[in-house]
Amino acid sequence: MASEKKDGYRKNFSLILTFIVLMSVLFLLSLGLAYRFSTKYIENEFVSEKVNVLEESIKAYNDFFQKKLPEVSYYNGYLDSATAASFVDTVLLEYPFVSKVVFYDSEVSNAPVSDGLNIGRFSFGPKNIYQFGSLVPLDSVQLFSRNNTRNFIVGDDFNTLGLKLVSYIEGLDTTRVPGQDELFSNFSIVRSNKITYLNIPRMEDLKVYKKMMRSRLAANPVYQQDMLSFQLDPYKIKIKNTRPLLYQYIKIEPLTYDPLDTTEVYLSTEITLPGPFSDYKLYFISSKSFIEKEVFSYFLPIAVAILLFYSIVVLVAFLIYRNLNINQKMFKLQYDFVNNLTHEFKTPVSVIKIAGNNIKSAAALTDRELKMYGKILDEEADKLNGLMNKLLAFTQIENKAIALNRDEIKMLDFLESTVESHRLKHPDFDFSYEVSGFTTFVTDPVLLGSLFDNLAENAYKYSPAERKKLHISARLIKGKVVFRFTDQGIGIPASEINNIFKKFFRIQNQYNQNGSVGLGLAFCKELVNFMKGEITVRSKVNKGTEFKIVLPYND
Repeated sequence: MASEKKDGYRKNFSLILTFIVLMSVLFLLSLGLAYRFSTKYIENEFVSEKVNVLEESIKAYNDFFQKKLPEVSYYNGYLDSATAASFVDTVLLEYPFVSKVVFYDSEVSNAPVSDGLNIGRFSFGPKNIYQFGSLVPLDSVQLFSRNNTRNFIVGDDFNTLGLKLVSYIEGLDTTRVPGQDELFSNFSIVRSNKITYLNIPRMEDLKVYKKMMRSRLAANPVYQQDMLSFQLDPYKIKIKNTRPLLYQYIKIEPLTYDPLDTTEVYLSTEITLPGPFSDYKLYFISSKSFIEKEVFSYFLPIAVAILLFYSIVVLVAFLIYRNLNINQKMFKLQYDFVNNLTHEFKTPVSVIKIAGNNIKSAAALTDRELKMYGKILDEEADKLNGLMNKLLAFTQIENKAIALNRDEIKMLDFLESTVESHRLKHPDFDFSYEVSGFTTFVTDPVLLGSLFDNLAENAYKYSPAERKKLHISARLIKGKVVFRFTDQGIGIPASEINNIFKKFFRIQNQYNQNGSVGLGLAFCKELVNFMKGEITVRSKVNKGTEFKIVLPYND
């Protein structure tokens, strides 16, 4: 039977160990896959997140293009050098990437102009041209006037947008109202590092412009048209790195910029800037060691989740393994209990049966034989009765099926009575006892007697023949009654101290070869708990054991 239990233990252990090894391999594989996934994810993020960086970085440009430029039209062509300078100052302050602004104070008329465009009867030319910027000298603000050209050529910006204006007027459908997007695209030119914008005329003015192209108008009208050319510096765009843990360096470079091959050490990507900056790009570069930090920060929560899952699985495996072992131990304890209990019952029953047969078969019995058989029957019946009472009492106490009686006893008399009964039973048992600090004690005398009897029987049973001694002390200490049972027996190994109060547990030694149910100390523990006390033990192998019981005093 022992061999089968050992084999079962090994089988359970092998299965659990195999399971844990497989789970460990799966755990390591999962970590590897998770790290690889994290690396690929961050590398994809490195490529895709550049769009967000671009959007954040050009927000100021989009605001300038969509909101600030259209403000020129609010002046309806009546900007002068002073108001233009004030307007440009706000632009330069809010948008650092605007380096210089050229202002064309222009007019449309039926009279031909020497500088500008003359298409049929339609004329478009500048009256004055100014330039504004932080690096423009004060004496160079005015570039052109009709009275003093300073040898300045009106230039391609003015002429190109003027031609665009003429083309739009020629094809204008006066029966419909054009949309804002249509007007904006036809009254502006976006070139590399430059945006030229003409204030958008009213629809009534555009209709007049169309008439002016075909004939001279009697009123000879003149209309003010303002044009501004914004020169932009892409290197002044403020880069907003929305992923500082992903992108180590971001810079603006020409589209033709092509660094040396650094793919072994660095990761890089790029994205073209929009509109007038289309000849430039945002260039992103990070060292692989820098990227690994971001990979690890992404990988760490996944690894923790995997580790938590693995820990739960291992814990479940451990609990299953522990429960299997507990079940095996319980099965062994129950098996031993049944065997020992059978033995304990079988021995007195056999003796009683033999004595009964001898009495029945004898023709006549002497007085000596009658007394001998009577004593045998009485003792064996007492053993059976005691065993049954212990089992019954244990079950009742464990299930709290009995009530605690409270009677006052004289402690010294109680000890004398207990000691005397054991001396009669075991004449070779050397008893000593003492009481100090109190004389009476309110308790359940039956339960206390059972407690004393079990500890005394244990002391006798587990002591060598030459050291069958027991000293019982009863003291009142700090409002508690403290009993100590000190013997000189074989002692209890330190490894077994925590198990001796468990049901059906028996220490394997020569004193247990004749069988023991394993309920004695468990019964004592239940008794003490039922009496709201505590029981502890100290022991040294081959030196002796001391049981200490603390009970409430007259509560």
